[in-house]
Amino acid sequence: MSTQAETGYDVVQLRSFLAVAQARSFTRAAARLGVGQPTVSQHVRKLEAATGRLLVLRDTRTVSLTPDGEAMIGLAQEIVAAHERATAYFRGHRPHGRLRLGMSDDLALTRLPAILREFRRENPLVDLDLTVDQSGTLHRRLAADRLDVYVGRRPAAGDANRHATGAEIPEQLVSRERMVWVGTPTTRLDPTAPVPLVLYPPPSLARTAMEEALQRAGTAYRTAALCRGTNGLIAAVAAGIGVSAVPRSLVPLQLSALRLDRRGDRLGDGRGDSPGVRLPELGTIDLVLLTNPRTADRPASRALVAAVLASGPSGVSA
Repeated sequence: MSTQAETGYDVVQLRSFLAVAQARSFTRAAARLGVGQPTVSQHVRKLEAATGRLLVLRDTRTVSLTPDGEAMIGLAQEIVAAHERATAYFRGHRPHGRLRLGMSDDLALTRLPAILREFRRENPLVDLDLTVDQSGTLHRRLAADRLDVYVGRRPAAGDANRHATGAEIPEQLVSRERMVWVGTPTTRLDPTAPVPLVLYPPPSLARTAMEEALQRAGTAYRTAALCRGTNGLIAAVAAGIGVSAVPRSLVPLQLSALRLDRRGDRLGDGRGDSPGVRLPELGTIDLVLLTNPRTADRPASRALVAAVLASGPSGVSA
């Protein structure tokens, strides 16, 4: 069966493009795919010819994506995932057995539970063993061979990225989002006092992002509340105990993204006359899908990965 879609987009070329987009390196992408670097470069060039757009910016030291390349990530994931699902269906394999899934607790606020419900409907022979916890804890469980698939935030630099077998843990980018400060519409921060933070215990990517941003800005802060789950964090921020940070698409209904002016000062709803506290930009965070290298080729794992990626970047957005 041909991998060429009616659009002219080849699935093999799309896989190579996604590997480059993930690794930001043709060399690392080739290593992940088990092919030579010239092959990956050729696939990306052919895909660019098919789209008529420049997708990847290359120089001797860095690889980055153009705006069209960023847009292609979600589209490519959907095409590849649909191809995987169609192939599995027509081969007659029915995924079965136990599948150990880890999901960071903030994703309970997104469409991911609905995606899992649809997955269960389409794969009734698969028994899902779901663990909901902080990202760092789930990363370690996957590395220790206690999970098959993880969906959530990208592991921090230096965190476990190798399986207990020594193999590199395969990773696929689901979406890249900007982190935002959150409070309530009436949040006002005292410029003479340390910024009160509502935090998860370490290891926490959001906690690290807040602390490092405030340290770079020379802004004092303190831990106002320590929460072990998303519900606790929402409750603490909604009660006015402090501020926190989440990906933009995951801002809960009970909270508001704190708007910053061009200098980074907190403005709230724009009606206050206080200059507020200068809150720094937090940068971006990646939502990724990690698979256990020992079980990644099992039909149940492949089916779940295809279901999540087929939903596109918005599938794990609120």
